[in-house]
Amino acid sequence: MLDRPVSITDLDPTTPVLVGVGQAAERLTDPDYAALGEADLAARAVTAAFDDAGLPADGPRPDVDVVAAVRSFERSTPVAVSPCGRPDNMPRAVAARVGIDPRRAVEEVAGGQSPQHLVTEFAGEIAAGRADTVVLLGAEVMSTVRRPRAEGEPRPDFTEHVGGRLEDRGFGIAGLTSVDEVKHGLVLPTNQYALLENARRHRLGLGRAEYAQRMGELFAPMTRVAARNPFAAAPRERTAAELVEPSESNRMVSLPYPRRLIARDQVNQAAAVVLMSVRAAAAAGIAPERWVFLHGHADAVEQPMPVRPDLSRSPAAVAALREALAMAGTDIDGIDHLDLYSCFPVAVFTVADEFGLRPDDPRGLTATGGLPYFGGPGNNYSMHGIAEIVQRVRRDPGAFGLVTANGGVLSKLSVGIYSTAPAPWRPSTSPEMQAALDRAERVRLCRYADGPAVIETFTVADPDRDSRNGLVVGRLPDGERFLATVVRGDDALFARLCGDDDPVGTEVFARSSAGGNLVAVDRATMDRLRPVRPTGFRDSYSDVAIRRDGRVLEITINRPEARNALRAETNAELDEIFDAYFADPDLWVAILTGAGDKAFSAGNDLAASGGVGALAVPANGFAGLTSRRELPKPIVAAVNGFAMGGGLETALACHLIVADEKASFALPEVRVGLVAAAGGLVRLPRTIPTAVARDMLLTGRRLDADEALRYGLVSRVAPHGTVLELAREAAAEILAASPTSVRATIAAAAAADVEPDTVTAVRESVSILDRVIVSQDTIEGITAFVQKREPRWTGR
Repeated sequence: MLDRPVSITDLDPTTPVLVGVGQAAERLTDPDYAALGEADLAARAVTAAFDDAGLPADGPRPDVDVVAAVRSFERSTPVAVSPCGRPDNMPRAVAARVGIDPRRAVEEVAGGQSPQHLVTEFAGEIAAGRADTVVLLGAEVMSTVRRPRAEGEPRPDFTEHVGGRLEDRGFGIAGLTSVDEVKHGLVLPTNQYALLENARRHRLGLGRAEYAQRMGELFAPMTRVAARNPFAAAPRERTAAELVEPSESNRMVSLPYPRRLIARDQVNQAAAVVLMSVRAAAAAGIAPERWVFLHGHADAVEQPMPVRPDLSRSPAAVAALREALAMAGTDIDGIDHLDLYSCFPVAVFTVADEFGLRPDDPRGLTATGGLPYFGGPGNNYSMHGIAEIVQRVRRDPGAFGLVTANGGVLSKLSVGIYSTAPAPWRPSTSPEMQAALDRAERVRLCRYADGPAVIETFTVADPDRDSRNGLVVGRLPDGERFLATVVRGDDALFARLCGDDDPVGTEVFARSSAGGNLVAVDRATMDRLRPVRPTGFRDSYSDVAIRRDGRVLEITINRPEARNALRAETNAELDEIFDAYFADPDLWVAILTGAGDKAFSAGNDLAASGGVGALAVPANGFAGLTSRRELPKPIVAAVNGFAMGGGLETALACHLIVADEKASFALPEVRVGLVAAAGGLVRLPRTIPTAVARDMLLTGRRLDADEALRYGLVSRVAPHGTVLELAREAAAEILAASPTSVRATIAAAAAADVEPDTVTAVRESVSILDRVIVSQDTIEGITAFVQKREPRWTGR
């Protein structure tokens, strides 16, 4: 505790205090249910917060410096939509409804940590003298959006042009999901948290039924709190058994979660907080007994979920709580009232395990009733938690109240400790804590997993439906982690995952594909359900044409109607073709070009590869080339037109590039919100002058054929319409050389690329002669030279 009590008169006049909290809610079953929009419901909460502060609507409103809104679900991701419309400036729309005109309007980033983070941030702004009065608000109206409508009843339209300046902080969701998670369908919180939950179950050594009982015992006391909360969405007390036993009304959503153990998001709920400086609160005549001080606070960010060393724990959540407790000068036993973020049981267990909190703790673990029973109003739940804690510590002067707020998958954590006991503002110590968290070890992630593996954790989405989907986090023998889905039809593995015994540690077989990793109970099952196509050429392809001419293979991307852009099928076919080319001893050179005279390739076909399909790239990369570790035989890119984005990246992966005089080259990804991550970021600066490469990468600058030749991007330029003939000439020149020497040269040059020291690279390249001088081609070459004849190469 503090060394000595602090008097209000001792405080700096800029000390921040919470002076008002308010909540608003409506349920479908309410007789006066109005299906409100966000702005109207939030305005009710702000009005209640002003009333709570003793600043009723019929009295003067204080000058408000900032109104900051928690971002609603409809604005939380790039693909989110607002089916009923919304104001274009939510903070100012609400401000106008309650009669205030703030200097600043802020829309916070997404995440359940937002309410507590905003309290901490703007308390700091007040302490720094940059604001005197701040209103924080948030609302979700998913009940309005999703409610059933009578036939012919129009959908409400809450579109509103408010105007005015808005500080839109963006989504702020980087690190909360990844390409690998999206590819494997691991995007729903129910599935993500289930992986963590089952990892904890394994750590404790519990069977499915016993662990379910513990989850029920954790959450049952919360239902009693919700039953007494007038703002709760489901105010009904339930037993542990009612919460965990599956039934028609409590279906299994994702193992181990039935519906009653997960956050309830179909709610209409809003909450607001009014912050002031001591000076402003006193000037407004707000009674000091209404003032609540922030004694401790902390913000932390956890490692991305796929690389966390222990999926059953959250070091960041624990560190943030410890930091806040230390700042407040207390420990967990000194906390009198708690509201732990409770979207799923593991979010509560993570804190409870480390701090010795039991489900039957007499203080209770929630002040609202918890997200599954009070309601989970999007990112704004913890604003309700703060409102309830503020009211509790007012009724219990001098007591401490704790709020933990969580965003993502235990990804972004914010903690606040509140009391009516006066306290000075304490600046954040979170940066030092975060630096220590960032130094923690991360697990290596394998994006393309093949071979024997073991299950590290798992879940099955919709386990009782035909559409069930098994999701697995696995480990390879070298310790690398991977994500995978269970191959369709593997009933034995599904039975193992859905049984009462713990499947963690079970041996499985993994196989990678462009669309993601798959696992089966064993290799035989995998081969039966997802057989590997033998290496070789097909008779025909849908997106590619091939032509053999002696020892030369001509490959044509055959989608001229799409400027030879590459969709998932194109990538898969090219990957197969290059596998076959490298494996065929009779083929020594390949030429890659595009159909028609307009484009070599315009890159990724964004129109055809929408959604997850855009991420379906083979392990060997775009066009089966850009991530291929070894290209032992030469490939000549004959660029007959545009080589844009992935098209240029494909060309850069080839050994030679020859170009039509009207060809052009660019990496325009930045202009459409992407990056040249299929090799352009790496290969272009290694191929052309760095300054030019940066210019192209950062601006999307286009080079014509003459510029490309001058900068060394291409080696030869052909008159318009003759680039394929030029490529054939280059191939013929390569064929005139020893194929053994050509391949040895390719291998030695590739090895030298990764050796930064020139002398070392030169010395190591000499070893390539060990293989060359004993080859038949070397003997033939020397013999032909002496005999003054053309050599007859065999490639051996």
